[in-house]
Amino acid sequence: MDKIVEHYGIVVSESTIARITEGHAKAIFESAPPAQGWPTRAGTSSPIIVETDAGMVPIMEPNANSADKRKGKNLHWEEAKICLAHPQGSKTLAFGGTLQGDVDRAGQCLFDCAVQAGFGLGTPIHGVGDGAPWIADQVEKKFGAQGSYLVDFFHACDYLSAACKGIHKAELEQQIWMNDQTALLKTNQAGKVLQELQSHLESPQLNDSEAPVRQCHRYLNNRLEQLNYRDAIKRELPIGSGEIESAHRYIVQQRMKRPGAWWRVHNAEHMLALRLNRANHQWHSYWQKISSSVDDQITTSV
Repeated sequence: MDKIVEHYGIVVSESTIARITEGHAKAIFESAPPAQGWPTRAGTSSPIIVETDAGMVPIMEPNANSADKRKGKNLHWEEAKICLAHPQGSKTLAFGGTLQGDVDRAGQCLFDCAVQAGFGLGTPIHGVGDGAPWIADQVEKKFGAQGSYLVDFFHACDYLSAACKGIHKAELEQQIWMNDQTALLKTNQAGKVLQELQSHLESPQLNDSEAPVRQCHRYLNNRLEQLNYRDAIKRELPIGSGEIESAHRYIVQQRMKRPGAWWRVHNAEHMLALRLNRANHQWHSYWQKISSSVDDQITTSV
């Protein structure tokens, strides 16, 4: 409201602003394009990078039997799954996502983003994400032989770091050990990392919470086919999923996880659609401006 007064000199109530915004958000959600099918044409020859991740959104459902809607409400959290795609070397991102949809719906959003980014027949897909099995499953299910999936290197390092502290106490020894293991991972020698962890496994009597070496060993052993960092580095493809984690902050969290804010689930779904739509247009407009500015500078120089 303060910004509208400042920029336009008119006063509009907060309830009116909320009603108009929610109306736009609902219209955007309901006018979403249909799901894309498998492409029939060749796509870009550059690999398309796809990433997806989930974050929690606070949801409130009032008690229908209570006269006072402030009382007896149910508070819980829903998972907002968002995704992005872009060709290698491109900074124009295509975003998608869902709040109430299941993992198959999230996978379809990822596929749609890839198509928007230029995915077609023969286009390789490079997926990166944390170790959540559903992400790897959806990359395989949606892209088949054209897709590959890599566990985020820094998530793997988190497990290694916890294991390292369980093996070595001295800081210098920890640093040397971590450098050795990460170097092995980057050169596709995960087997040697597993052998090193195997020699330090905790007693089976200990709970997982007290056995970081065992947790790390299991995490890597279950994802051996998703640790091809050597080839990704050689092809100058990302080995981390920082783009999607950052996107969660400025698309979802910035607006939907404000202190004290709780959402009705349908409003949250609509607002997520609005935020994703806004992000798609912002990135497109931003890089158009950058390109135009560069073109102008080149023209001026010539």
